[in-house]
Amino acid sequence: MRQSLPSGKRLRGEPASPDILFQAALAVLAALSVLALAALLLLVLLRDSLPAITAFGFDFLLSTEWNPVAGEFGALPFIYGTIVSSLLALVIGVPLSLGIAVYLAEIAPAKVRAVLTPVIELLAAIPSVIIGLWGIFVLAPFVREHLAEPLMEHAGFLPIFSGPAYGYSVLTASLVLAIMIIPIISSISREAILAVPRLQKEGALALGATRFEMLMSVVLPYARGAIFGAVMLGLGRAIGETMAVTMVIGNSPKLFTSLLHPGYTMAAVIANEFTEATEDLYLAALIEIGLILFLISMLVNVLARLITRRYRRVAGGV
Repeated sequence: MRQSLPSGKRLRGEPASPDILFQAALAVLAALSVLALAALLLLVLLRDSLPAITAFGFDFLLSTEWNPVAGEFGALPFIYGTIVSSLLALVIGVPLSLGIAVYLAEIAPAKVRAVLTPVIELLAAIPSVIIGLWGIFVLAPFVREHLAEPLMEHAGFLPIFSGPAYGYSVLTASLVLAIMIIPIISSISREAILAVPRLQKEGALALGATRFEMLMSVVLPYARGAIFGAVMLGLGRAIGETMAVTMVIGNSPKLFTSLLHPGYTMAAVIANEFTEATEDLYLAALIEIGLILFLISMLVNVLARLITRRYRRVAGGV
């Protein structure tokens, strides 16, 4: 008599059921559809930006001129502003995010953890335009009066802190971005820390390590792969953020040396000027900036995947 198997199991050599084949085909189709959509988006951006690519070539990436009236377009100020504001947001947000994750996973009492965890995760659900309005009415005046002026007074000899202070600046935009990426990085990092085997932590403590030493030598190294992935995910969020940054960065299409001065990002210039682009070359230049933004975002995600995979293979991380 044939032995019955649990649902979903089959004997070796037995042909796959139509349901399994259908599910596999559906999964493959869904995966290929994502690649097809990305390829289609890339082709559309290339096609519509072709007039600007033909007119300016590689100089489009290196030129600092942005004068739609004269037909002069260069993307360097926007690329520079995007990179600086995003990296500064990581410098501010990553330490805070890791501190939050470690506290909630390893230190906080259960009652405190139960309250703080959903509150921090809910910050990710706040619309960016609301954060932008808060940045206009609260953060920008605070930065101008309580951060920029002390920085100019005590560290104004450094070019990155030279005046004058406008309030609407790269520093303000970076602080807004840091606030927006903290829920993402802290939530994923907290899950990675919770996934560290309890035996490893107890073994470190049994060998005489303090809790801090256990966190630094066992927990964080074990979870560093997932933590790095969370950081790169936050970087991708910061690079592509539009409305909140547009409302507080000052929108000046010039290269800056001081973080207290206005700047511009690729996403912000597209949002601000797309409806004003009445000439074909102007519109093509904005679409080419969108193409550059798309390629940078793809590059960030590919590098994150490669480095995270290396961490998992070498260090045995999460």
